[in-house]
Amino acid sequence: MKKITLIYTMMMLMFGFTGIYAQSGNAKLEKDKAAIGVMLDSFNVAAAKADFTAYFNYFADESTFIGTDATEVWDKKAFMVWAKPYFDKKKTWNFTSLKRNIYFSKDGKLAWFDELLDTQMKICRGSGVVEKINGSWKVKQYVLSVTVPNDVVNKVVVEKAPIEDVLIQELKTKK
Repeated sequence: MKKITLIYTMMMLMFGFTGIYAQSGNAKLEKDKAAIGVMLDSFNVAAAKADFTAYFNYFADESTFIGTDATEVWDKKAFMVWAKPYFDKKKTWNFTSLKRNIYFSKDGKLAWFDELLDTQMKICRGSGVVEKINGSWKVKQYVLSVTVPNDVVNKVVVEKAPIEDVLIQELKTKK
């Protein structure tokens, strides 16, 4: 009976520590999820306030911004050059998250997100990858997409076809 009690006690201790470890892991993920949420909200506020330095400090040195136009794929430096006149004129964008999902890599050093945004273009989707660098979450890639309701997608295609047909041909010849 003593052996059974000892084995039972050992098992309970082992499972108890495993549970504590799992709970501490979940707490860390929740803390990181909250930190990423605050970072993304602050990132959007910096753009709305036309705070060039603060906005671009949220990007990792090696990062990419992909805009709504098919030609808009910039590394950080090129995006800064493109965006600078808008920040200088205080004619930036004001995005507010309506709904956000955040997911983590197994090691917890990378996270990716998708969110629906309230913007001057109505609902847009922001998505991207963030990395923990020197204790802070930084944007490695950000993708901004205009959402198109299924009920009007055919009308949108008709509008954009003449412009994008030219781009499609250019891209096909560069393959």
